[in-house]
Amino acid sequence: MAQKGDPYRVESVDRAMHLLELLAERGTLSVTDASAELDVAASTAHRLLTTMTHRGFVEQGEKRLYHPGPKLTGQRTDGNQLRRIVRTMRPHLESLAHRLDDTVHLVILTGPDVRFLDGIEGTQWLRVSLRIGSRTPAFATSGGKAILADLGDASLPALYPTGLPPWRNEKQATLDEFRRELTGVRQRGYAVNFGESDPDVVAVGVCIAREPSLALSVAVARDRFDENVEKTLARELLATAASIRSH
Repeated sequence: MAQKGDPYRVESVDRAMHLLELLAERGTLSVTDASAELDVAASTAHRLLTTMTHRGFVEQGEKRLYHPGPKLTGQRTDGNQLRRIVRTMRPHLESLAHRLDDTVHLVILTGPDVRFLDGIEGTQWLRVSLRIGSRTPAFATSGGKAILADLGDASLPALYPTGLPPWRNEKQATLDEFRRELTGVRQRGYAVNFGESDPDVVAVGVCIAREPSLALSVAVARDRFDENVEKTLARELLATAASIRSH
């Protein structure tokens, strides 16, 4: 941060700028981390992050971690546009959920993460619960992988300048390894998440739009997943994606 002797320094602004720098470097930040880095009370760090959230520079995701917001990531999707997206895509979710009886989600890319915009819970006895409103690293979700594959490898350094960050205390693949995975996604036309966002869940996802980047995913309990289930989910998702893009 700027030296305290700088006569032009505005302390609160300087602290906020420092938090933005940390978010750009790390991808996520907790109140505890912010408090330690700024050498301020947790309540002060929380107020700063909350103010930045209201302004769109920061968003709060899972486990109360803060992420770069739309004004930092370039995602200009406002609340009205999000509501229009949800309203437009809802019939497709309903049709997909009716055909598969499994949990369906609509996700949007927000910086290096995806946000779960909408969903319909499956009717299977052993089913996956909804995650509407939550935020998860894109590389750990089927919908996120499908979006990243659609965007191309050139997008990865901007989203993950220091490589894939740790997630759930597990070591992540290198960017080169992840690029090879995304090549497979592009060849198949869909992505699979084998317990990466939840150890008990497997999901299949397809990208359905760019600008903003959107994907549909279907999640099933890991105990129910096999090769035949994967083929069925992929077939129905790809058919839905083709229908959306034809309109």
